[in-house]
Amino acid sequence: MSTRRFDNRVAVITGSGRGLGFEYAKLLASRGAKIVINDNGSALDGSGADTSVAQQAADQITALGGEAVACTASVATPEGGKAIIEAAMDSWGRIDVLIHNAGNTRFDNFAEITHDQFRSVVDVHLMGGFNVTHAAFPHMVKAGYGRVVLTGSIGGIYSMPQVIGYAVAKSGMIGLSNIIAIEGAEHGIKSNIILPGAVTRMAEGIDTTQFPPMGPEKVAPVVGYLCHEDCAVTAEMLVAVAGRVARAYVTETRGLYRAEWTIDDVAENIDAIRDESANWTLHPAEGAFGEHLGRSFGMVGSAG
Repeated sequence: MSTRRFDNRVAVITGSGRGLGFEYAKLLASRGAKIVINDNGSALDGSGADTSVAQQAADQITALGGEAVACTASVATPEGGKAIIEAAMDSWGRIDVLIHNAGNTRFDNFAEITHDQFRSVVDVHLMGGFNVTHAAFPHMVKAGYGRVVLTGSIGGIYSMPQVIGYAVAKSGMIGLSNIIAIEGAEHGIKSNIILPGAVTRMAEGIDTTQFPPMGPEKVAPVVGYLCHEDCAVTAEMLVAVAGRVARAYVTETRGLYRAEWTIDDVAENIDAIRDESANWTLHPAEGAFGEHLGRSFGMVGSAG
């Protein structure tokens, strides 16, 4: 039995009426957290709404002995983001944990997707992440504590065809999480990204017949750790897929220095530029921006 609990903590979980979000809600509630179930009950592509989804999920949490309230506001607007956080403040006067899990998806060829179709995905994932974190951040700063978990995807790192909106939005989560972690560090706020792999309704259209067991319950403990007060990391990405848990991160090769470059110089040295034998892996929340510049400037005048 885990000793790590969330007693007296308030957690807001977007997109928690079903799937991964509901699994997170059940786990945190079973460990004592008070939960805001946020879900507008939309279809997979983001269309429509069903206000009963959030309430039914909250009722299930309550039936299991937990505390939960339902909020059907959309993450896709600033007003919706504010309303979601206010649901926690109005109910319990605090917000300790924010998990942005809400998402939608659609499959479109890049050459054919319309601006509105692209925005329909980015507005929920990336702008939704901004809307809810921007509303929650001041409360966390005032409290001197906060745990933020944003939902990224290997689709935002490696991607696949026909998901341009999803790929761009999930890539953008990296920058958003880094900023929250960096600016929140002095206020006791940590922000990380979960890269989940689970068979939920988001997997519609993908052949999963050869997949191993990949229920959302395999991801939930990793998210539980990231939003616990004992979480030891910030500005990181953890993969959770089919029982495998790993860290994903950005790295760069050491590269070469030359005082002047020509196109031919780049072509002739491309293998050395891409040589991975001496990679730099810098941590965003530990001065990586400055360290990147310092190391780069330090190579000036070197032979390579």
